[in-house]
Amino acid sequence: MINAAEIKGLLPHRYPMLLVDRVLELVPGESLVALKAVTCNEPWYQALGEDAVEEQFSYPQTLLVESWGQAAGLLAVQPGTAAAGLSDQVMLAGAMSGVEFLRPVCPGDVLEHRVRVVRALSDAVIFEGESLVGWDVVMRLSHMVMAFRPGGQLRPAHPQTNSPG
Repeated sequence: MINAAEIKGLLPHRYPMLLVDRVLELVPGESLVALKAVTCNEPWYQALGEDAVEEQFSYPQTLLVESWGQAAGLLAVQPGTAAAGLSDQVMLAGAMSGVEFLRPVCPGDVLEHRVRVVRALSDAVIFEGESLVGWDVVMRLSHMVMAFRPGGQLRPAHPQTNSPG
């Protein structure tokens, strides 16, 4: 099991965008099961008034994909994998296909992300999997590509300045 403190040591994300609470199962290079508890105290719900209806509390689908992707990132950086120990590398979510949203997720739900490695290359990993609430599949992904690139390659060659002129 990987706890919240250990997750922070493996992912660069922080509040409010750290969207994985715990890892329950891990087979390095193969699979991972992680949890994310959805609460009404999350920042995306703050704009809703007291008269908000249940449909407005549906967890944003983009965050559902992001949370699943963070679980995939945790699997990608485990010891024994191609990306392990690449401290200068940045994880980049690439192409996704076969993403299906099967039912809304609401505060009080606990997401169980199941991630499996389809193929691992030297600088990229292809994942598949699903997210569940209880026994119900709420999202499926046929493929997500995660690439690893040196952080220095992602900075502009010439810094931009905002000086008048």
